Amino acid sequence: QVQLVESGGGLVQAGDSLRLSCAASGRTFNGYTMGWFRQAPGKEREFVAALFRSSTNTYYADSVKGRFTISKDNAKNTVSLQMNNLKPEDTALYYCAAGRGIILSSIREPRAYDYWGQGTQVTVSS
Repeated sequence: QVQLVESGGGLVQAGDSLRLSCAASGRTFNGYTMGWFRQAPGKEREFVAALFRSSTNTYYADSVKGRFTISKDNAKNTVSLQMNNLKPEDTALYYCAAGRGIILSSIREPRAYDYWGQGTQVTVSS
């Protein structure tokens, strides 16, 4: 059974940093596109960042570019999201996702991903 489990969320103040982790079990995700998405109350799930397949190519939403960094540890089968200079508008439930065979033009689409974690809450106070 495939599982993605996120951790690292919490309550922080604006300007602080957090590091989210996503542990994958049940299969290796080498070759998969790994992504982070977030969803705030009353809003649609939105793309945050992704690592495309086995490459080191990273993609970010404009709203987080320069502040967030996605990385992957293949040996540990984990994906991380380092979030710096957090803002109140970053408050959301953050999800890890994995997808096989995703084409680059769909990397920002939640429906392109096959597996999802349960989410970890990030709350940023002003």
